[in-house]
Amino acid sequence: MGGVGGARTVVAPEHAEVPLGEYMQRRERVLKALGKSAALVMAGSEGGEDFVVNAFFQHLTGITNESGAMLLFDPTNDDPRKRVILFLRPLNPEADRWDGLRDHLSGALRARLGFRTVLRTTQMPMWLSYAARRCKSLACLHPFAQHTQGVTEDLATYRKVAERVVGVQIEDRTDVLPRMRAAKSRTELTLIQHAIDITREGFLSAMRTLGPGVGEARVQQAIEQAYAAHGGEGLAFDSIVGSGLNATVLHYHKNRDATSEGELVVIDSGAKFGGYCADISRTLPVSGRFTKQQRAIYDVVLMAQEAAIAACRPGASFWEIDAAARSVIENADLGDFFIHGIGHHLGLEVHDTDPRTPLEPGAVVTIEPGVYIPEQKLGIRIEDDVLITSRGRQVLSESISKTTSEIERVMGER
Repeated sequence: MGGVGGARTVVAPEHAEVPLGEYMQRRERVLKALGKSAALVMAGSEGGEDFVVNAFFQHLTGITNESGAMLLFDPTNDDPRKRVILFLRPLNPEADRWDGLRDHLSGALRARLGFRTVLRTTQMPMWLSYAARRCKSLACLHPFAQHTQGVTEDLATYRKVAERVVGVQIEDRTDVLPRMRAAKSRTELTLIQHAIDITREGFLSAMRTLGPGVGEARVQQAIEQAYAAHGGEGLAFDSIVGSGLNATVLHYHKNRDATSEGELVVIDSGAKFGGYCADISRTLPVSGRFTKQQRAIYDVVLMAQEAAIAACRPGASFWEIDAAARSVIENADLGDFFIHGIGHHLGLEVHDTDPRTPLEPGAVVTIEPGVYIPEQKLGIRIEDDVLITSRGRQVLSESISKTTSEIERVMGER
């Protein structure tokens, strides 16, 4: 297992974003998958100043700052320029002075965004109705909501259309986009790897900062300052730095307590780069050295992780990977203390869309077994990001120290 004991230069990739042509190819794949059905993909509109674009829309366009935008896929349109239409909200000069100036529709805008047709959202109902009357089939691409949640925007829109156009059928094609996103392109893998390399520097900074009395907040600050210093573009999620009893809380976020001699600290954090996420967990001893008991349980978790990583391969299901890790932990009589699943997909979102199918080459997943014993104020989680390859797997985060001896060596250099 590789680890880093000294800082190294994090060199940004030559192409720090997905090229326009790749977005265009993705949209062509959707058109082909839809057959004769039309479909909408929405950017979303909630959040106001804190608007976060829907990741499916981002995956197909690269656009992150257009609240209310929509894509219409219309594969049977006679005019090839109208088979994919991007709809943007009308300009509002008063609002745009607050929220950001926006471009007029023009050839330059179409070229910059990679679309042959860009219209305003006020025209979307007409074009959707036109497609529905012609093809009589509307496909849901956004994953369905649970029954306790609101109906997804595309399905709600189609139901309104079906009330007004006779014979329109609504199809379930919610498998199309998750499967596309699960298999990462070379560019996406480059961006994920760079986010992980930046994250490595944050964890190295944490190992050199942590100590008795330093406090969770200072460790968090050291991590996130290192991300910024090495070109990180924000956080993949709010960092977790939990010491002692806090290490047993899976989604602990206060990060304001003391760090005391003899305790362990679980750090779960990840940088973001080019829109893509890293997600790493390491467990560190506050004093710089593990106790005999801590080392024994840590090694069980590490063996469980190694077993799970070995189970990662094309065709494997998450339940099989989980079972490989759980068997190791249960054999150590610690099964009741492994209280979560083994991992998740990683990409544009830290919990990236899951197609609920066996893993395919190009998928990036997290492998993160853990043991949490509140009565002993002891929590241990080890998490790495793993690429599924045609022959098996590749640990993308192997340069981040994780054996007890590696961690003690790096922390000893403080």
